[in-house]
Amino acid sequence: MTTLDVRGTVPGQRRAGREADGTIGAGRGLAWLLVVTGAAGSLAAWVITIDKFLLLEDPGFQPGCSLNPVVSCGNIMKSAQAAVFGFPNPMLGMVTYAVVVAAGAGLLAGARYRGWFWLGLNAGMLFGVGFCTWLMVQSLYEINALCLWCCLAWTATLTMFWYVTAHNVRTGVLPAPAAVRGFLGDFAFAPPVLHTGIIGMLILTRWWDFWTG
Repeated sequence: MTTLDVRGTVPGQRRAGREADGTIGAGRGLAWLLVVTGAAGSLAAWVITIDKFLLLEDPGFQPGCSLNPVVSCGNIMKSAQAAVFGFPNPMLGMVTYAVVVAAGAGLLAGARYRGWFWLGLNAGMLFGVGFCTWLMVQSLYEINALCLWCCLAWTATLTMFWYVTAHNVRTGVLPAPAAVRGFLGDFAFAPPVLHTGIIGMLILTRWWDFWTG
C-alpha cells in the first residue's frame, strides 16, 4: 500500500521542487488537501448563499443550522457584516474556493505552476484568512451568534493557507531560514492545528456559561 509522508509525496519518488523551466509541483497530499478544503469551503458558501436568498424572500425563514440562541445562522445572515461588499459574502467564497479546487485538481493531474502562481494563491488565501478572522470577531463579539457553516469555511481557509505557505517555504518560493524550512517540512500540520485550536477556545470561552449550562 502506498503511503504519503508529511510533505505530501510518495516515499522513494522525487519530491516536488523547482524545475529548470521555473515550474513547481506538489505532492498528492497537498493536491488532495486543496481539493478537499476547497470543496468544503464551496459547500459552506453554497448553503449559506441559498439560505441568504431564501431569507430575503421570506424574513421568517429559519435556516437549518439555526439550532439555538448561540448557534443561529439566521442572525448572522441578517447582519450588515454578511454583505460587506454589497452582495452576500459567500458568493465571493463560491468563486475563490472553486479556484482552489481547480488548482488541486490540476496538481493531481500532474500540473506544475510557476512561482508567481504559488505566490498569488498564497496571497489570496492570506486575504481569506484575514477576512475570516474579521468575520469571526464580528460573529463572536458584535453579532453574538455562531454559524456552523461559517466555522467550516473558516477551518477550510486557514488549513489550506498554512499548508500552501509551508509548501512555498519548503520550495523556496517564500524565502525563510533553514530552521523554518525544516520545521515546516516535518511539522506542517502544527500551525493549522494551533490556529484551529485557538478559534475553538475562543468559541468555547465566549459562550462558556451557555455550553456548560
